Amino acid sequence: MDAFLRMNIIDGPSVGVVYTLALGALIYLAVRRPTRHGIIAGVAALLAGSVAALVTLWIVSATNAFGVDLSTTTSIWVILTFAAICFAVVNLWRSNWVRRVIASVAIVLFAVTGTVAINADFGLDRTVADLAGISIEKPIALPKPDASRTPLAGEALWSTWEAPKDQRAKGTTGTVIIPNTLSGFHSRPAAIYLPPAALVKNPPALPLVIMLMGQPGNPDPTSQKLVLDAFAARHNGLAPIVLVPDQLGDPTTDPLCLDTALYGKSETFLVGDVVAWARANLHVLPDAAHWTIAGFSNGGQCAVSLGAKHPKIWGNVLDISGEEYPGSDRPIQTLAQAFAGNTSAYLATRPLTVLAAHHYSNTVGIFTVGSNDAKYMAQAKTVEAAAHLSGWKTTYFEVPDGGHAIGALIGGLQEGYSVLYPRLGLSDPTTAP
Repeated sequence: MDAFLRMNIIDGPSVGVVYTLALGALIYLAVRRPTRHGIIAGVAALLAGSVAALVTLWIVSATNAFGVDLSTTTSIWVILTFAAICFAVVNLWRSNWVRRVIASVAIVLFAVTGTVAINADFGLDRTVADLAGISIEKPIALPKPDASRTPLAGEALWSTWEAPKDQRAKGTTGTVIIPNTLSGFHSRPAAIYLPPAALVKNPPALPLVIMLMGQPGNPDPTSQKLVLDAFAARHNGLAPIVLVPDQLGDPTTDPLCLDTALYGKSETFLVGDVVAWARANLHVLPDAAHWTIAGFSNGGQCAVSLGAKHPKIWGNVLDISGEEYPGSDRPIQTLAQAFAGNTSAYLATRPLTVLAAHHYSNTVGIFTVGSNDAKYMAQAKTVEAAAHLSGWKTTYFEVPDGGHAIGALIGGLQEGYSVLYPRLGLSDPTTAP
């Protein structure tokens, strides 16, 4: 079962197997003795499936059901999947039992193929477990903070750190349970990335990044490990510790990273429970300049909101393809459901409102977005401009053809850490990180 859950469904061999089986089933269903009725039924099925797909795509676009614009590739796969399923359905009539069995199996196979293809286009759910919202990360034994090793006193870590010879080449990931003592918020286990320097016998105190993923989504450290292992390899094993808590609880729900009667105390969980747990259990530098709040999409909005509200906790904000404000993908419903129609209360939670009311002296903000993600690009530019006006030292970067998917996430992390490494004391500021 574990092997099945860990199966790579983006670019692993299983993807090729699924595509081949689907193509074989389609060819079998199409190759039969031609009759007038069969040809008409087959063409009608393909047209009906295509029309149904186009109507579905229009509804998804009109209602903003997923909060993002679907790519051309995804749209094509939706049409192909609907058409293939309808074609399989018509093969259930006037067929022998063998063809009916294969057609029945093909209906499921075509649906699976479409799901795999669309998921691969987004690229965020790499395994079966990710797609199902199941964590396959194992609980991790954390190195105990060494009280005898004091945090940095004026010197950047890159200039004083000497990696031991037995230091690992790569970091590791796992899960931790963060008690909801203050918030009562029900979250899934958090994920954590420990870089090579955190895994040695006497590890140094390191910077901390709290990363929030999108919605729907999982507290997944995979992208962090991919990017930071590469950075660590260039910097003697140095990288921040990354904690990926679950700000959603239920992946189908967006608690807005706020405290509301409807969704619970997500903000208190992040600002209270998560921060307190990190300080007590992780060997990290304590000051805001070495703490970063980061996020992707829904998590990007959360990162900006929390960074704006709590500059004494987080001195750095990394917003990757973030929404402009809580519930920006469905503001009317959010206003009615989470704020009981109180417009003033809703406006007060928006980052633009919070930023306009404060002046910041030592906050770094990095805003990244896919160069072909027009919807989120506009939002990123709006928030970046407001942050810059309030005193943040900002960077704006467009990930070439990143879309609103894995390309934008990986590219955003790479750019973000390129800016942050000198700030966090992990690289020489006079050289490229």
